[in-house]
Amino acid sequence: MLKPISGIFLSLLAIAGCAADNTPAAAPAAAAPSAPQAPAETARLRAALLPVPKGMHVAYGPELGAFGSLKSTQQGLAAVRQAKLQRPECAGAAQLDAAKPDVAQAPAAVIAFAADRGSITQAVVALPKAAFPAPLPKECASYTADVSGTQVTYKTRTLAMPAKGDESRAYLTTAAGDNKKNAEIGSVIIRRGTLIMSMLVVGQRVKPQGLYELARLADENLARVAR
Repeated sequence: MLKPISGIFLSLLAIAGCAADNTPAAAPAAAAPSAPQAPAETARLRAALLPVPKGMHVAYGPELGAFGSLKSTQQGLAAVRQAKLQRPECAGAAQLDAAKPDVAQAPAAVIAFAADRGSITQAVVALPKAAFPAPLPKECASYTADVSGTQVTYKTRTLAMPAKGDESRAYLTTAAGDNKKNAEIGSVIIRRGTLIMSMLVVGQRVKPQGLYELARLADENLARVAR
């Protein structure tokens, strides 16, 4: 079973590399306590999360708080720090950057689901102003990394997902390791107003149509709570 590690695309290395062979996640780095969220904001973010998909169970969360202080975010950052990337700039490309103060301090909700066939991790972040990550740079379409002594090759292509929200993108990444434990990672990011929804779907095979259906459901929830 693939072990889900929450967070945004920054934790992809841990999911596709370390997690594929059940290597424990690195302990999260110390983070400043997050400011208390207003009950209304907490309820809004929680309402934007997906319900448990059929045949899966909640493996983590929901966790709520400032995005940069969440345990899931810290684990993803720690996993990337431990990995040796051929192109370090590609670790968080096309995704929200938790190292930026306005993103790190933004209220967020994260949840992860798991089943024998793989995992789904979703985050919803309320930013102070409308923002959307730039597209994946061409140089990040293919690169390698050393993840806990395993060489992993990542190859990513942009998917032609039907438009969602105000802005949206979807990617499919193949992670092939020299330990023969391969994985596919479907990534979706959607913006509605100042809300950003990011989702990772990890499995031996991720079908684009299934990813699009999850994106549709996630966007419907986002539309109900976006202001």
